[in-house]
Amino acid sequence: MNSHGNPHTLAEARRRDSLDKRQRVLTALTALEQQGKKITHAAVARTAGVSTWLTYAEGIREHIKAAQQRHQRTNPRPADTRNTTATLRTELELARQEVRTLREDRDRMRQAIQHQLGQQLDALSTADLTERVDELTGDNQQLQDRLRQVTEDNHTLRSRVTSLEADLGAARTSLRRMIREENRGR
Repeated sequence: MNSHGNPHTLAEARRRDSLDKRQRVLTALTALEQQGKKITHAAVARTAGVSTWLTYAEGIREHIKAAQQRHQRTNPRPADTRNTTATLRTELELARQEVRTLREDRDRMRQAIQHQLGQQLDALSTADLTERVDELTGDNQQLQDRLRQVTEDNHTLRSRVTSLEADLGAARTSLRRMIREENRGR
C-alpha cells in the first residue's frame, strides 16, 4: 500500500499540520503584540494564514484572551469608540475571504476523499469481482428460467380457463333447453 492510503501516515501528517498551524498562530500573536496592534481572533488568523475557527480552539483561545487583556491594560480604549462603516466593511471582506478559503478547503478535501475511494476500488481484487459477477449471472439465469416456467404455466391456465368457460357456456345453453322442454311438457 502506498503512503497515501496508510492511515497511520495520514494521521501523522494531519498531526504535524495541526502543530504547524498552532505554532503559526502563536507566532502571529506574538508579532501582533510586539507591533502594538489590536488583538482579535480574525487578525490573528489572518496574520497566521489559518482559519478563524482554529483561534477559538482550546490551547489557542487562552493565549489570545491573555494577549487581549494585556493589550487593554497598555492601550485603554476611548469610551465612545464605535464601529465605523469602513471597519464593518473590512470585517465583512475578511469574513468573505474566510468563507472562500473554507470552500476551497472543502473542495480539496472532497477531491482527496474521491481520490482515496478510487484507490480503494482499484485495490479490490479481480477474483472477488469475477466471483460476484458469476454469482449474479447464475441468479439472473435462475430468475429467467423461473419467469419462463411461470409464463408457460400462465398460458396453460389461460387455455384451461377458456376451455372451462366454453364448457360452462355449453352447459348453460343445454340447461336452458332442458328447462324449456320441461316447461313445454307440462
